Amino acid sequence: MSTESPAAGAARSLPHPDRADIRLAQVLHALADPMRLRIVCALAAAEGELNCADIELPVSKSTCTHHFRVLREHGVIQQFYRGTAKMNGLRRTDLDELFPGLIDDVLEAARLQERRLGAL
Repeated sequence: MSTESPAAGAARSLPHPDRADIRLAQVLHALADPMRLRIVCALAAAEGELNCADIELPVSKSTCTHHFRVLREHGVIQQFYRGTAKMNGLRRTDLDELFPGLIDDVLEAARLQERRLGAL
């Protein structure tokens, strides 16, 4: 498991799976939860890094931490510290290389569902 973060020499780092260790079943499990899908949609829309607090979720802080951890451990996001902030980024390049079109299709399906539910 890799523990590298974008900030070389960072004092604190978090474990991430290597690209070769990311499995489709784990990615799909991570994306199946509505809160985790919401996180992924926010990160994709931002097209960059976001602090955990930048993504509003209607759950407790400990539950948010759990969801971010599942996404990281399953290879969907990367997390690293910048100062005292925990930053998050979608592992888009890794996921697109391993599972071409998956993230685009999931994001589009989430957008369509949001529109459909918003219209009700």
